Amino acid sequence: MRANERKPLITSIYTADPSAHVYNGKIYIYPSHDFEHDCPDDDNGDQYIMKDYHILSMDSLDAPCVDNGLALSEDDVPWVSGQMWAPDSAFVGGKYYLIFPAKDHDGIFRIGVAESDSPTGPFVPQKDYIKGSYSIDPAVLVDDDDRIYCYYGGLWGGQLEMWQSGSFDKDAHRPEGDEDALGPMFAEFNRGLNAFITEPKHLQILDENGAPLKASDEDRRYFEGPWMHKHHGKYYLSYSTGTTHYLCYAEGDRPDGPFTYKGRIMEPVLGWTTHHSIVQIDGEWYLFYHDCELSGGITHERCVKYTRLNIAEDGTIETIRPYDF
Repeated sequence: MRANERKPLITSIYTADPSAHVYNGKIYIYPSHDFEHDCPDDDNGDQYIMKDYHILSMDSLDAPCVDNGLALSEDDVPWVSGQMWAPDSAFVGGKYYLIFPAKDHDGIFRIGVAESDSPTGPFVPQKDYIKGSYSIDPAVLVDDDDRIYCYYGGLWGGQLEMWQSGSFDKDAHRPEGDEDALGPMFAEFNRGLNAFITEPKHLQILDENGAPLKASDEDRRYFEGPWMHKHHGKYYLSYSTGTTHYLCYAEGDRPDGPFTYKGRIMEPVLGWTTHHSIVQIDGEWYLFYHDCELSGGITHERCVKYTRLNIAEDGTIETIRPYDF
């Protein structure tokens, strides 16, 4: 095990939801930034009051992790009223993009994009959010053919189920019991990452018999935090189950699925749930995630970590028990 592995990568601020990328041989981590406060936890996520983004970087997995300072603040983005939650990054056409969710002035989560000439920013936001976007947790895949796909969405405070009719309804029915579970959203970006060029749609996650996972199947169904990686030409959608605190994954032949559930990536961490990314570094796979070790279990004061991920030739992922050393 490496010296930094399964330890908080930075302790000067609270960080969560790490999206890790390798740019020009260096590791960059795009997390959300937790703030200390006394607001009680609730299912709406009001305790997560994040206001800005700090980009972290490491010269290697064994090197110190560096906080590169303020990269983007809610004060920089005219349409944002608060709660800048889990972001991602992409490198396209010589530009670095920060893709992030935040609430607009109507209290509705949207997805915005900001760009920079540097992977650490500062980032300049586009004037408005992406039209047709909603909910949280964007993850971007720049595919081998340079097409750019966005995966996003989260239940409860993430408002995903509030859009089932095609427009926002805060009182919308939440799928339950034997009703089909909601999957994450999928859309394709244009090359400038300033618009979707396909209509957003829900992705299907199927069981071993080809039937959609049900809302009651909380050990396997989607809740939030999608991520996409490819292995030997297959697409692997990974995500958090939320209420049961697992990271799971499903396999598909196309970027828009359908995806067949395959198993668990990680058992529960200290805290309410976790949020992750999967990246290949120097020929090996690694999982970046968070827990609440640094704060002693306070769910809105989290810390980013990483650990090695064992992926077999057939794409099977070995389940991680985060506190077994």
